[in-house]
Amino acid sequence: MKVRVLYHDHCFDGAASAALFTQFYTDKFNTNAEFAYTGMAHKADQLFEDNLFDGDENAIVDFKYSPHPNLTWWFDHHQSAFLSPQDAEHYKATVGKHFFFDPTYRSCTKFIADTVREKFGYQNQSLVDLIRWADIIDGAQYKSAEEAVGLGSAAMKLTSVIEGSKGSGTVQKIIGMMRHQSLDQIIADPEIEQVFRPLYERHLTSLDLIRQRAATNDGVIFFDLVDDGVEGYNKFIPYYLFPQGTYTVSVSVSSFRTKVSVGSSPWAQKPVVHNLATICERYGGGGHSKVGAISFPIGAVEQARKAAAEIVQELQS
Repeated sequence: MKVRVLYHDHCFDGAASAALFTQFYTDKFNTNAEFAYTGMAHKADQLFEDNLFDGDENAIVDFKYSPHPNLTWWFDHHQSAFLSPQDAEHYKATVGKHFFFDPTYRSCTKFIADTVREKFGYQNQSLVDLIRWADIIDGAQYKSAEEAVGLGSAAMKLTSVIEGSKGSGTVQKIIGMMRHQSLDQIIADPEIEQVFRPLYERHLTSLDLIRQRAATNDGVIFFDLVDDGVEGYNKFIPYYLFPQGTYTVSVSVSSFRTKVSVGSSPWAQKPVVHNLATICERYGGGGHSKVGAISFPIGAVEQARKAAAEIVQELQS
């Protein structure tokens, strides 16, 4: 029996959700099931093609809803979980499948853990630490910006590997390891440690680059990394460099999109009053109330910069 799991790629919570769901399904339903994974990324033309749902069971975790008839499991916690009002209505009308949604959760991993305990009586004590760290990381529950940027813990080092590694192979290896190994054991694995070392150097470089590029005005930190070719960065660097900032807006590019990132500081000195997911939804993006993003097509740099400028102005108001 084949179980296909679609998960939010290059995201600690996405990987942890996939690992937890896999172990739950194995222990509760079929110890002989074979699992195949597909990493999903937010794109300007988000589509769920038929060939993605090729399993006897098909699950989506920590990612948007699909009305595909072959989808049998769905867990998500994002405010912007539905691509259209029609998808939301489809979800509400669906019966006989295991679809679960709750945007009040900080992490999808914790949401899955609580749901399978309540609905199926399933708990796994060996995964408690993984669930705890997924909730800390996806909910930005760090004690300080220094802790978030310093990468002192195994979980934070592993987050940099998951977010920064090329392709999906390393992430899917980590998903398999998360089922049975501690985070300390995973980051100590020679193959994973070899991936981490250059990513840590890149982390230090991006810290210096954002220090050079960023400016803060009326509580909003803004920077543009398009010309620097930086695909990703630790999202807490801006608040580490500019502790007086409340919001961050940035523009960057990757191999598959032009991205506007919008975030708020977990340590903000002023109240976070804007719902960032709602703002991003106006431009076709989404996320959570305190962090969101917008994916534009490759090459749509000026369109992304225009949206970013409008968002900065709104957040400054």
